Amino acid sequence: MKRKPDIVVLSDIHLGTYGCHARELHNYLKSIQPRTLVLNGDIFDIWYFKKSYFPKDHLEVVRRIMKMAVNGTKVYYLTGNHDDLLRKFGELSFGLFHLRNKLVFQVDGKTHWVFHGDVFDASVQRARWLAKLGGQGYDLLIRINRTINWMRRLFGFAPVSFAAKIKKSVKGAVKYISDFEETAIQIASENDYDCVICGHIHQPQMRELEAENGKKIMYLNSGDWVEHLTALEFSGGQWSLYKYDETEFEVVNPRLQVPEREPKIHTLRRDEVVPELNGVAAFDAI
Repeated sequence: MKRKPDIVVLSDIHLGTYGCHARELHNYLKSIQPRTLVLNGDIFDIWYFKKSYFPKDHLEVVRRIMKMAVNGTKVYYLTGNHDDLLRKFGELSFGLFHLRNKLVFQVDGKTHWVFHGDVFDASVQRARWLAKLGGQGYDLLIRINRTINWMRRLFGFAPVSFAAKIKKSVKGAVKYISDFEETAIQIASENDYDCVICGHIHQPQMRELEAENGKKIMYLNSGDWVEHLTALEFSGGQWSLYKYDETEFEVVNPRLQVPEREPKIHTLRRDEVVPELNGVAAFDAI
C-alpha cells in the first residue's frame, strides 16, 4: 500500500555519478504517491556526466518520476548548480511537469520559499573551477566510502560516513553550514516568508530559527541521496524528515533462497504388506 503525502521534496540526487543511491531512491519513489513532488536541484549531475556511465537503476528513477507525473503527481524541477544548464531554458511547463528556478507557495496560510541554495555559495558564483575541483574530491571520497561500507556490512558492522565526520570535525565546514542556514533565514524574514526549503549542502535539517527582526522562520533542508538518503514530506498539516531504511525494502536475493524439499512419494508394489484403511485395502484405495 503506497503512502500518499501531500508534498515530497527531494534534492541532490546526482544521477549520473557513482555516489548516487539510485536503487534506494527508486524503492522510495515506488512506495509513495504524493500530490506534489518538488525536485530541488542537482537531480542530474551535468558537471560530471559521462556517456559511459548512466546505469539502468539511474534510468529507472527517471522513468518512475515521469510515471508519477503521468499518473497525476504535479512535478516541479528546480535547477541547482550541478544542473544549472537547464536554467538557460527559463521557466517551462509540460502538462504536470514544471521547470523553475525557485518556487513560492502557501500551505495552511504559511508562505513557503523553495530554492536549491547555491546562490549563497561564493565558490559556485565566483570560482566555478574551485567548486568543480571540490566536487571531484567529494565524489572520490563517496566512492571510497561506499566500498568500505560494503566490506563493513560483510562483517556485520554498521556503515559510516566519512564526509559527515569531516564536516563535523572541520570548523570551516561547520561554520559554512551555519552561515548558509542563517543567510537563508534572514532573507526569508525580509521577504515575509514563513518557511524556507533548501538543498545544496547535503545536510538534512528541520528547525525553527528566529531572524534578526524577531520573526520565527522554519528552516528545512531535504538532504541528499548520496550520503544521507533523506527527503522532506508534508502530510497531515506538518513537515517531517524521511530517512531511508533498507529493512523496509529488503528483498532476499533469489540465489540465497533455499528451496523446500518436496516430499518423496513411495510407490507401493503389489507384493508389499499394506495395512487396511477403514476395512479397505490401502492398495485398492489408490
